[in-house]
Amino acid sequence: MIKYDWRNADEKIIGCENGLNINYEFENYKELIKNIISDLNQRKDKPGQWLQWMNLGYNEETLWYVKEYASMVQGRFENLLVLGIGGSALGAIAITEALLKPYWNLLSPEQRNKYPRIFFLDNIDPDTINGLLDILDLKKTLVNVITKSGDTAETMAQFMVIKERLEQELGEDEYRKNIVATTDKQTGVLRQIAEQEGYKTFVVPDDVGGRYSVFSAVGLLPLALVGIDIDEITNGIKDMDLALKNTNIHENIAAQNALIHYLMDTQKGKNLSVLMPYSAKLKYISDWFSQLWAESLGKNKDINDNDICVGMTPVKAVGATDQHSLLQLCNEGPNNKLITFIRVENFDTQLDIPKIFEYTGIGYLGGKTMNNLMDAEADSTKVSLSDYSRPTVTVTLPKVDGYHIGQLLYMLEVQTAIAGALYNINSFNQPGVEQAINYTYALMGRAGYEDSAQTLQERMNTFSAV
Repeated sequence: MIKYDWRNADEKIIGCENGLNINYEFENYKELIKNIISDLNQRKDKPGQWLQWMNLGYNEETLWYVKEYASMVQGRFENLLVLGIGGSALGAIAITEALLKPYWNLLSPEQRNKYPRIFFLDNIDPDTINGLLDILDLKKTLVNVITKSGDTAETMAQFMVIKERLEQELGEDEYRKNIVATTDKQTGVLRQIAEQEGYKTFVVPDDVGGRYSVFSAVGLLPLALVGIDIDEITNGIKDMDLALKNTNIHENIAAQNALIHYLMDTQKGKNLSVLMPYSAKLKYISDWFSQLWAESLGKNKDINDNDICVGMTPVKAVGATDQHSLLQLCNEGPNNKLITFIRVENFDTQLDIPKIFEYTGIGYLGGKTMNNLMDAEADSTKVSLSDYSRPTVTVTLPKVDGYHIGQLLYMLEVQTAIAGALYNINSFNQPGVEQAINYTYALMGRAGYEDSAQTLQERMNTFSAV
């Protein structure tokens, strides 16, 4: 199992002004945490609670269908193109970057065991899209379009472009074989189009928000299509789920991390949450977590409709790179951050540093390994931060594999849900995002948004006049 260490957030290490008396707080909050964990597990099977993500690791039917389809299309395509944004892409990006061989798309087909290269379009920048289409042979590309609502403007605009080009290159009878859609089971524009056009489809389950959907077909399908063992991932989820059902905060690492983050924010003024993996493979875990944490916890109303405006701002970093960018600010700037390190005990490979230049000031590096250097960088950064009374916590993975990645992401999801309960907010809606989406509909001329478009245009004209 992955391990969690909170000692460098304790007042014994960094002082009472910036640290917590963590054992005292665990005792102080143990009944509330027990009730929160029990409540989450009691509600997870009830419709309308948006907690079905807690059951995704046990969905054998989805696993079977995903693996069956991946087996059917293996070897037929050179490329997999995933169209999605936010939760429809970030989870799969994070896991493929973690588990595929580095520089996967540059490897030969033989080095990839005949699995396809994988590309994600998670933005609508025209230069990026045109650049990819210039180099991608769509005839040899499987396109996975992902949107639960079916009318996500960014994803569907991408799909409209890709669909037209596929049809032009492959013909009306053949292009459909290059499309697989992941969307709502019954409703939405993409569901309607898929049924009319005859695309293969997978389902985004009910009561699972996009940022919690990585372990549904949203994430599992692209992973399986490039040969990642999704059984290993779900085994990690199930074992972590069992551990996190424990209502004793002294034995539940998600509850511990949730409470420490909550108290650092509300009691110590640490309103920035920095996630800093010391593994390049885990770099995009921070991107996925940023959406999970920000959309879930950034709220201006609690569940009783009181005005609150809460939420720690997530900050992405990666070691050792960001020791040369963020560390100066973290050590000597405002003491308003809680930094979470993600460590890896055993890297997949070892890289020796040769014994050369021994007559110079860098000779000491010779005979060591890059693995030694990475560990030394992480240890020294943690100690340096504690010297400046900066709180840190550490999550440690035995290795980067599917089992432990499943554990890590699921732990962070449960941690977020517990933190939301501590803030007394709804962790599963995102009204601030919806407002901007509705403005986009209005500006792009969607039917039913005419009044909003007029009001919005008047406001934009006012801005221009200032």
